[in-house]
Amino acid sequence: MSNLVKLFKHQEEALNETYEKNRVAYYLDMGLGKTFVGSEKLWELNTPYNLVVCQKSQISDWKEHFETYYQEYKVIVYEKQSLEIIPPESVLIINYDKAWRRDELTRLEDFTLLLDESSMIKNERSNRSKFVLEKLHPNNVILLSGTPVSGKYEEIVSQVNLLGWKISKDLFLKQYTEREWDEIDGGYKIVGYKNVDRLKRKLTKYGAVFMKTEEVFDLPPQNHINVNVKNTKLYKEFSKHHIAEYEGETIVGDTPASAKMYLRQFAGFMNKNKVQRLKELIQSTNDRLIVFYNFKKEYEIISQLCEELERPVSTVNGQMRDLSAYEEKNNSITLIQYKAGARGLNLQKSNKIIYFTLTDESELFEQSKKRTHRIGQDQPCFYYYLLSEGSIEWRMLQVLKEYKDYTDELFEKEEVKK
Repeated sequence: MSNLVKLFKHQEEALNETYEKNRVAYYLDMGLGKTFVGSEKLWELNTPYNLVVCQKSQISDWKEHFETYYQEYKVIVYEKQSLEIIPPESVLIINYDKAWRRDELTRLEDFTLLLDESSMIKNERSNRSKFVLEKLHPNNVILLSGTPVSGKYEEIVSQVNLLGWKISKDLFLKQYTEREWDEIDGGYKIVGYKNVDRLKRKLTKYGAVFMKTEEVFDLPPQNHINVNVKNTKLYKEFSKHHIAEYEGETIVGDTPASAKMYLRQFAGFMNKNKVQRLKELIQSTNDRLIVFYNFKKEYEIISQLCEELERPVSTVNGQMRDLSAYEEKNNSITLIQYKAGARGLNLQKSNKIIYFTLTDESELFEQSKKRTHRIGQDQPCFYYYLLSEGSIEWRMLQVLKEYKDYTDELFEKEEVKK
């Protein structure tokens, strides 16, 4: 073990279970310290070079982690450096969407590949997945994820191939899923799963370790509170006709995707009642609050509201990552855009999350809740869902609780049923 690292018992157990394996997956629940387990395994494997692929928002965290705990490594945020000038004992860090555009990485040899949030390669046809699966040739593989399948076992196929289990998607579906013919779409759809215990044994054989928080720690209870918000005539008008006027602009939902998006916006920042309800919630406490949102306009409105209320603001989105107010001020409001901050952040100084609007991605939804409900949290956690009455948001929450994405296709089917 690295001299600067002190592991929890459950982290040592995960490493011990996989000691003799060089291709491993640590599917540890959010908050159980996958970063430490993955980096310690990387250190144990001791290859000359190491490649860490993560989300853009996590690059600085990984860099700081290795520089703090593994000072023998040269840590490089990889851009376009020549591989010839990179010395042994290096850790290269790059985000998923840059990695597949860096063809020179395919020439990397004698290296360990660590994929943070390995569910990012669940779509084997995406550019990022093809690059990892077909073009990289690592000596060792480490996969990290708290939500490797998001309730959909079929999404793990690309990951198990990296572990060395060479099973085709078609054979996986035959052995482990229940399918029915969909008369509407003209294809088979997955309606359930079978042989799940056998699947888990197989995954364990190939180096996968599954661990849930409740199996390790007694974390405080979670409390989920639906906050009903009065809806608007504009929402009802757009819901019925898919066209409405908003602040002098004609809003048209001429495709299922655009109709779904605008309904979410009419139920969100276009609903002044929701903004007022958020204001009341913020005024009701001086505690640290986390607010999740989707759209840029939502951020503008909420940050302006916080300014009016004289509350210090931290921000995590695609353009900015500033947690200084969160760290320093007990009454801070931290505004987080789902894709930029639902994963990876340690925010257990707060125990209250407000969902101004919902994401339509199950994995992001589950990950967001774990920002506060994790090791170090000693208070009950509260989740406030602001839901415009009679709106798409109630159905979205129901689907998310079933660990499913609220897709455009699902929205379209529900529109047809109307």
